[in-house]
Amino acid sequence: MSRTTPSSPVGLHRVIAPAAPAAPALVLPQAAERLDASPELWPDEVRIRVQTLNLDAASYRQLATKHAGDGTAVRAEVLAIVADRGKMQNPVTGSGGMLVGVVEEVGPASPLGLRVGDHVASLVSLSLTPLRIDDELARWDGRSEQVPVDGTAILFGRSIVAVLPDDLPAALAMMVMDVCGAPALTERVVRRYVSDRGGDGPAPTVAVIGGAGKSGSLSLAAARRAGAGRTVGVVPVEHERETLAASGVADTVALADARDPVALSSAVEAALGGPADVTVVCVDVPGCEHGAILATAEGGTVIFFSMATSFSAAALGAEGLAADVTMLVGNGFTPGHAELALDLMRTEPGLRAMFEDRLAREAA
Repeated sequence: MSRTTPSSPVGLHRVIAPAAPAAPALVLPQAAERLDASPELWPDEVRIRVQTLNLDAASYRQLATKHAGDGTAVRAEVLAIVADRGKMQNPVTGSGGMLVGVVEEVGPASPLGLRVGDHVASLVSLSLTPLRIDDELARWDGRSEQVPVDGTAILFGRSIVAVLPDDLPAALAMMVMDVCGAPALTERVVRRYVSDRGGDGPAPTVAVIGGAGKSGSLSLAAARRAGAGRTVGVVPVEHERETLAASGVADTVALADARDPVALSSAVEAALGGPADVTVVCVDVPGCEHGAILATAEGGTVIFFSMATSFSAAALGAEGLAADVTMLVGNGFTPGHAELALDLMRTEPGLRAMFEDRLAREAA
């Protein structure tokens, strides 16, 4: 296709398969089977020289489990996915991750406000980002979510991207930006509860399932900043309980398997003195829907921020439990989400220590 033909701000012009007239309708890049990842630009596009990919947790867990921790096999499958699809989209989880790199070329009609040389993080999923790998992932052992890479990626006119801050290490900023949608939505929901109660009722209680993870710990910090009365982070194993408790990010920490509905709801109620007003699900394993619903108060809200969530299980589970709860699908985009998450990292020493420890363990 000629680069002089009109482009779409959402990337329709990069969709190779399914192609018309075989396809009954236009397919967006995320739903597409294959994208054109060639580096030549349409006028409103930006090309990034990719330095690091950050695979989302659900996708990496699925790949590592499938290959029994064999990093060479994981690396080979990631290479095969990108070569076949022109993007990094796990065919099982449907998810991707995000990237960090340097702006290499800016199309003359790009609305993103970027300049050549900017060090940036994409805030849209790799599952819809045209991606080409040039180095066969030679520097990656397949044993971590962060993937050093040399390659190119394409941003569309409507893509979301952030210039990396100067005051935080790039690896830390990337780790934060990968999950920045979760704390932003958590803050919005908790603030709404606080506002609706207008000081006449108790401050909302918040439970975060998977509270020791990246999105979970950020969500706990965001909930507290938004005015939560009491927060509990739920974790599955003792060492995560110790880590989260030491950080001070949560008011209390509960130990429970989120896949056990009764155990999860009992742990939350014991920690908060009753079910949570807001429950945030940030785990990367399936089967946590019913427990999250059961742990939430009547009239409360459950935010599902996991690619492992079965939304049919959530809907049918709420019906079967006669649970009057609002259920939200976590959207990776909320206005100001990157700035909010980075500010939490700057101002919450315990939170930053957790992230830095995670980075050190992944680098070891």
